[in-house]
Amino acid sequence: MEDIQRLKEKLDSHHMLEMIAAMPGHLEEGILIGRQAELKGLEQETFQNIILTGMGGSAIGGDIIRSCLGDELRIPMAVNRNYRLPGYIGKKTLVVCSSYSGNTEETIAAFHDAVKRGAKILVITTGGTLGELARENGIPLVKIKPGLPPRAALGYSVAPLLLIFFRLGLCRSFEEDLGETIIAMKRGVQKYAPTAETNPAWELARKLKDKLIIIYSGYERIEAVALRMKGQICENAKLPAYVNQFPELNHNELVGWQKPNLEYGKFAAVILKDRDDHKRTAAGAEIVSRYLADKGIEITGMQSEGESQLERMFSLIQAADFTSYYLALLNEVDPYPVGPIDYLKENLKKIN
Repeated sequence: MEDIQRLKEKLDSHHMLEMIAAMPGHLEEGILIGRQAELKGLEQETFQNIILTGMGGSAIGGDIIRSCLGDELRIPMAVNRNYRLPGYIGKKTLVVCSSYSGNTEETIAAFHDAVKRGAKILVITTGGTLGELARENGIPLVKIKPGLPPRAALGYSVAPLLLIFFRLGLCRSFEEDLGETIIAMKRGVQKYAPTAETNPAWELARKLKDKLIIIYSGYERIEAVALRMKGQICENAKLPAYVNQFPELNHNELVGWQKPNLEYGKFAAVILKDRDDHKRTAAGAEIVSRYLADKGIEITGMQSEGESQLERMFSLIQAADFTSYYLALLNEVDPYPVGPIDYLKENLKKIN
């Protein structure tokens, strides 16, 4: 498509499209990293719970793993996005400290909190302060590939941890699921490429242009995918987006669409669907979709594809990533920089 190529050459300063397309390769490399990771005695431990602490692109991998393992983990797993850990964290907790740069202040603070509580810690990072702290304290350190924005490094967040969780006896082996996911995503790269004759991600981006975007999903399976899509739209396309889950939104947010004079044509709702959604959740989503469509809201359903839960989740993640990229081009913005985040961090440094 000539429009995509022209806009890419004009706007994509750091080759974000190539980073998005490289995710299958990142998953492949992540498998090797997980196999080879030095766990320094963690394999002999018995854990009562797991918590991954991180922010932004470094935290979403934890959400995806938590959702993927929802029916398989026999101990609780949570994701912490804060400077402090919850009160239940103790010596039988596995705390995974995930920071792509290794310099995320919230994750570093949570690391110190975990050390103070005597928790068992695993660090995953490219280096930075967190990497140094892990080495100084003799804590298992999983080094991943540097040089990417954290949101483009999802494969390095997910694949190593799935391998490591298996090695720790926390879940079954996911190597076969990962292999199938990688094969499907390589096909997806062609499906969503700028040169594709029919490109669903480009068409969805055109629908979402100039809209306030709402992303709805079921709670059990793919709420993490909805959160990922929201983050990608915000960071790549430089647009606000909002997320909620069925069936909870049926009990409150649905009433918010009742205002008579609201300009409903300015909104677009993306409904993420998975074949394993609870049948009542799926039925409610269809009813809500019709209700919103009758008000003039642009509705798009996105159905996951594939056999395993992991493959289906990544089918939606890949579609959403490409959509967010094409939405950036249509908005005539460079998808790479995140100026407001840099501004916030620089100003936080000035505060003791």
